[in-house]
Amino acid sequence: MTSSPSDSSAPPLLLYVVKQLELATRAQLDALLRPSGVTALQYTAMTVLARRPAMSSADLARASFVSAQSTADLVGALERRALIQRQVDPGSRRRMLISLTEQGHAFLAEYDPLVAQLEERMLRSLDQRQRGDLREYLNSCRRALNAPADATPA
Repeated sequence: MTSSPSDSSAPPLLLYVVKQLELATRAQLDALLRPSGVTALQYTAMTVLARRPAMSSADLARASFVSAQSTADLVGALERRALIQRQVDPGSRRRMLISLTEQGHAFLAEYDPLVAQLEERMLRSLDQRQRGDLREYLNSCRRALNAPADATPA
């Protein structure tokens, strides 16, 4: 006998579980960052800039998983707080590049350990092998959804 979507004994769809995890992580991250006045989206953008300095706004939007409008808002807010700066791209005078300021790097140095503690709390019931497996499984799922719909899995 197959279970129907309304069968209460069936486990929830993985899509639902992933969304619930995202919501729980976002709530915890927002609570952690609230005293600083930086949002979870702003923090994420700053971590992207720490790994890939001097990005365009469009590149930052793609890497931070936010819309162009949201990126414009968060870049403006971070720039007003002197956590990031925009400079003209020497290779294309019409393009602006965004990078962290010294204050931005200092902010991450203060909050990255707290975020790492949050991640550790989330993963505490998993051993090192399971953590690596989880990372690979999640990355594999992300790659599958980013691939063209007609692509065969690698």
